[in-house]
Amino acid sequence: MLDRFEIKDKKATRDGFGKAMSELGQKNDQVIAMCADLTGSLKLNNFQKEHPERFIQAGISEANMIGMAAGLATTGKIPFATTFANFATGRVYDQIRQSVAYSHKNVKICASHAGLTLGEDGATHQILEDIGMMKMLPGMTVINPCDYNQVISATHAIAEMNGPAYLRFGRPSWPVFMPEEGFEIGKAIMMQAGSDVSIFATGHLVYHAMEAVKILKSQHSINAELINIHTIKPLDNDAILNSATKTGAVVTAEEHQRNGGLGDSVAQVLAQFHPTPQEYVAVNDSFGESGKPAQLLDKYGLGIQNIVEAAIKVIERSTK
Repeated sequence: MLDRFEIKDKKATRDGFGKAMSELGQKNDQVIAMCADLTGSLKLNNFQKEHPERFIQAGISEANMIGMAAGLATTGKIPFATTFANFATGRVYDQIRQSVAYSHKNVKICASHAGLTLGEDGATHQILEDIGMMKMLPGMTVINPCDYNQVISATHAIAEMNGPAYLRFGRPSWPVFMPEEGFEIGKAIMMQAGSDVSIFATGHLVYHAMEAVKILKSQHSINAELINIHTIKPLDNDAILNSATKTGAVVTAEEHQRNGGLGDSVAQVLAQFHPTPQEYVAVNDSFGESGKPAQLLDKYGLGIQNIVEAAIKVIERSTK
């Protein structure tokens, strides 16, 4: 099955967001693009040029941007409030909670430069807690796509849904491998069927998991099942339980803190319905540091080999 996910190019996931916003600008005149002094970084230059009357530059005033977005939503507009993930969540959590989530307003919080792959900007900007913060808000949809194509699809999907959403994407060029096809919020994607271990991956680490699956097969004769969990909330419980029941061993892989991320969400489902040995590939209670994205992923235990080792370890723990 992995054959259909051929790597065709390398593009930043944030470029996919910019393309989707240009398309939405032409398609839906209710869409408003908002930015906190990072128009180029969020790839909104084309939207600003094509629809200046629907572009709002909030400046370095993220809290005000969220307040304005909440107000626009009350008039029937669909505001996309955008900035770096650290500023989109940690800096304005109170405004999101009180003005957006509490009243279930139709605001789309779109966050670039998430995780360690922000790279050289260092620990102050490499937020690794954002998924946990956002998924705890009642009614908040949380989506973490894996590549350029999936970000495009996800951006269109959140524009069509009613209610608050958090869309997370990244800075660096990254392999493009997902087909340009429909995107269903809350529906995981089976990328490779397997019988020995289930690997649930999200965001950039879906690519690392793909490569790990190949190594597990070729070097260790392990048939790993790979599932792309692009939506952290609402979580596809059925996909998780069906896979875990079959394999009896689980690995979760994410560019996020171990606490509060995809791994915790999967563990809750397993603990309640089908207890299963699980290994986490995630940042272990640590801040990041300045460095090249690939080097940081390896240093903090998010590399391809880390997923391979986690799979072997959890299979050894399994009583299946």
